[in-house]
Amino acid sequence: MPALFARARFSPAIAAVILITSTLLPPAADYARQYAFAQALPFVIFAVAGPALLVLAVPWPARLARQPGGPHPGRPAARAAIRLIAFVAVAVTWRLPITVNALVRDPALIAAETITLLVAGTGAWAELAGPRAAPGQLPPPARAVMAAAAMWTLWVLAYLTGMSGTAWFAAYRHGAPGGLSAAADQQIAAAIMWAVPAACFLPVLFVMVIAWLGGTASAGDMRPAAPTGTPGTVARAPRGWRPPNTDDHLRAVHPAPGRRAGPW
Repeated sequence: MPALFARARFSPAIAAVILITSTLLPPAADYARQYAFAQALPFVIFAVAGPALLVLAVPWPARLARQPGGPHPGRPAARAAIRLIAFVAVAVTWRLPITVNALVRDPALIAAETITLLVAGTGAWAELAGPRAAPGQLPPPARAVMAAAAMWTLWVLAYLTGMSGTAWFAAYRHGAPGGLSAAADQQIAAAIMWAVPAACFLPVLFVMVIAWLGGTASAGDMRPAAPTGTPGTVARAPRGWRPPNTDDHLRAVHPAPGRRAGPW
């Protein structure tokens, strides 16, 4: 049973390695030099899906959050901001037309793309994953904002690629009979860059918002009780209790003439 649990725990890491390796080998690598959508798929795998699987498989969030030599180890917000900025900068750099065209013409640059995207993506996902109560971790609202910022960065890049009226990447040659046009190729690439980040980041957003709302509701229900015996305070009567009728009380104490007090 422990061995089975260990294999299940590291299965996301195995899936990440298989996923990343399959995009670097033929025929996926050959298609990436022919079509923009085939190049967009490795990009989102290196930047989002692969790092997410790696972080889920290995308990890195708490370790990376408490790195003694890392930037601002005692300030989670500053550390997370640096990692988010690094992720955005690296992602935008590798989706610029000049860099994508260079990747098509010089496949040796794919190694640099893979390493930098994996490092930046793993750093960002180390802030988003992990237990809520881990020391040095961001609170749920901050994690939701970070996930939304990373996701919208990739969505904006996808929008620019898909809605471009001209060929966004000049290195790809389109127009062959029966082949994809430049517009269709870029629209498929935009759909891939929208779908994969949505599948990875939207669950994080949902979980963080639910955790934040649950924590707020619990804090609101635990109101401190009013101190008793404090001058200037009046004890509140229990719900469902009302003071006795004054007339009935007087009749019981001073019965009318000719009538005996008591139940008989």
